[in-house]
Amino acid sequence: MTIASNVKQCLATIRGIESQLSSLALNSLDEEAKAIFHESAMTIETVKKDLQFRVLELERQEPQYKGS
Repeated sequence: MTIASNVKQCLATIRGIESQLSSLALNSLDEEAKAIFHESAMTIETVKKDLQFRVLELERQEPQYKGS
């Protein structure tokens, strides 16, 4: 598996985690837990954006990885 494939797989996993945290924040009845889930989702969003940028950089540097 190439580095680009690994980064893209990691990005997909991060998107799933972000979605789960957002869902937990919306469905939690405990206000403290809701705040923690929301804060965690925001942190994961930052990581996701960094990984998206890295994917674009990899695709720019190595065109053969584009779209794969």
